Amino acid sequence: MSRRNFLKQAGLTTGGLLFQHSVLKAVTPIFAADKINIAVIGCGDRGNGLIHVLHELPELYRVKAICDVLDFRLEKAKKLAPEATPYKDYRKLLEQKGVDAVIISVPLNGHFQISKDALQAGKHIYLEKTMTYNRQEAIELVNLMRNKPKQILQVGHQYRYTPLYYKVKEMIGSGYLGQVTNIDCRWDRNGTWRRPVHDPALERQINWRMYTEYSGGLPAELLSHQIDFVNWAFDTHVDEVQGTGGVDFYKDGRETCDNVQSILRFNKAGMIGSFGATCANRHDGYLFKFRGSKGTVSLLMDEGIYYPEEETRKAMQETVDGVTGATKITWNKDGGTPILTGPLKDGSWYAMKDFHQCVSTLQLPSSNVYTGARTAITVDMINTAITNQTLESWKPAYDLVAP
Repeated sequence: MSRRNFLKQAGLTTGGLLFQHSVLKAVTPIFAADKINIAVIGCGDRGNGLIHVLHELPELYRVKAICDVLDFRLEKAKKLAPEATPYKDYRKLLEQKGVDAVIISVPLNGHFQISKDALQAGKHIYLEKTMTYNRQEAIELVNLMRNKPKQILQVGHQYRYTPLYYKVKEMIGSGYLGQVTNIDCRWDRNGTWRRPVHDPALERQINWRMYTEYSGGLPAELLSHQIDFVNWAFDTHVDEVQGTGGVDFYKDGRETCDNVQSILRFNKAGMIGSFGATCANRHDGYLFKFRGSKGTVSLLMDEGIYYPEEETRKAMQETVDGVTGATKITWNKDGGTPILTGPLKDGSWYAMKDFHQCVSTLQLPSSNVYTGARTAITVDMINTAITNQTLESWKPAYDLVAP
């Protein structure tokens, strides 16, 4: 391919790497007019955050019910959704005929059973990540969904819907990163992750992320987003997983690791990925890099920079010099150029718009039960490798694809 055609195919013909119009059109199509009556099961920080998102889409959703087993969380949610009927038992909520769909944002160990009950009650589901607590539940949920063709289950991996990450996927698919062989991923914080507990009897329910009975820890709560994006962008799955971790800093009775590191090998793609997180240092914060033979992409949650390799940069400069009449490319001091510019909404906003479309048309979401299972299985493989100090390998039973 000539340099000129290579750059045109890559979309690099104006300042930066912008083509927001095509991206936004791809992820924000025209939707059916009917509002969806939706309920939120699990009104912690995430559930309440999604209530705020629903309020930003009043033409699409009506919050009909809210549910939480903890009184103080239910009271807070009532203030956010005063018109919604409150419940403490999600099974009573699922009996309500006026509820079309449910958001499930409870601790991870409750995802499968509530999803199963919601499917049996005929509800559409927006299920927060990670999809299930372990690989067995992931496989069973896929099998349940195969018998529910008129119901939608969308998993809350919202990176699949944001314009920035959508664009990076297209960049990878176009080939102008070349062959990507190395992925570097971190999500670091410097904080205990502990919530205040006024009643000691509620410690495990409130701080559920710290206990293996409820949680998949850092791989499930943070790294699953980046794992899911890699699966999506490269249409792949992990083949081998190694991992290590421990409670290395916060000696406070927690069970899930506060410091993890895993190495993921993607054999068919010829890639190695390093995925790690710590609760004791925030210098890097969120870090997501793709290193290819033609260039590198460095991603934050809402910002991305493309760093071309020397030969690619020369081709870009020749194009700017008059071959295509392109606008001058803006370079930062490190030799990178922005992937997208301009403000973006939170990824959940784009995801909830897509959920409405999928429910309205019964089309398979981009983040669906099959892709959610692939990521949930990977997270479980990481946690198993850390706990048992084993090399975990992908098995044919995990190859769950849409019919």
